[in-house]
Amino acid sequence: MYDVIIIGGGPAGLNAAMLLGRSRRKVLVFDSGKPRNRWAKHMNGFLGSDGMNPRELIQKGREELKRYDVEVIEKVIVTATYSKGEFVLNDTDGKVYKSKKLLLATGLKDFLPEIEDVETYYGKSIHHCQYCDGWESRDKAIAVYGKDRNGVGQSLAMKTWSPDITLFTDGTNKLTKTDLDLLERNEVKLCTDKIARLEGNDGMLERIILANGEVKQQQAMFFSTGSTQQCDLGEQLGCEFTSKGVIKTRRQQHSNIPGLFVAGDAARDMQLVIVAAAEGAKAGVAINIELQDEERK
Repeated sequence: MYDVIIIGGGPAGLNAAMLLGRSRRKVLVFDSGKPRNRWAKHMNGFLGSDGMNPRELIQKGREELKRYDVEVIEKVIVTATYSKGEFVLNDTDGKVYKSKKLLLATGLKDFLPEIEDVETYYGKSIHHCQYCDGWESRDKAIAVYGKDRNGVGQSLAMKTWSPDITLFTDGTNKLTKTDLDLLERNEVKLCTDKIARLEGNDGMLERIILANGEVKQQQAMFFSTGSTQQCDLGEQLGCEFTSKGVIKTRRQQHSNIPGLFVAGDAARDMQLVIVAAAEGAKAGVAINIELQDEERK
């Protein structure tokens, strides 16, 4: 029986594990090895680690956890149940694990634009977060991808980083007159034609080829196509979700299930690495305090 099992070995899960390990708790961390930002070459906006490769941050975190006897296993948990103050988990091999508390730090996964070879450019010149990668794309010819009306907000936001913004709706045309007026006033160009393919070198976007043969010279792309939970464990356990598909949390990362905490992208709209790490720290402290209160009874 573990004091705490943490599912998710990213910044949120590892930071929680560190504080719990330092609190002399018996902690087990599961990591699928497929973080949301695994395509990214650099992790930005994290004070003291700006520009670091995200894999380096994870590896460094794992090494630091060894001194606190925190166990990390690279396996996927496929089922989770809760009953009478105990969580029971099963991995892909059918092995069973039990804990008093559970932290979900499983994160989200992005829906990539449905464009041929988009994976070739993702994390290098195609991104989903302007705060993570906008600076590196500053003053470039930036494409914003969003079908229907989904890219309007992001295309306007990207004007902070470059004056040359084009919204691509990829064969859809559902923009309202208000949308069109807003884009025109802010000098955002619009292309509603279907995209055929992307062209570039070494992962760096250079051109967008339209289905009609027209070529658009673009040096970067940001997309607004939504995301979803990395796994369905929150749903299995009966968590409440927000209208945006993230797990609803209360004070100090508590969920609606007793003893179940959620931290990181799986629980928040502010999806930055530094925020995930901070939420992991909050969850770690809250879990330890809850265990302390129970031990005093």
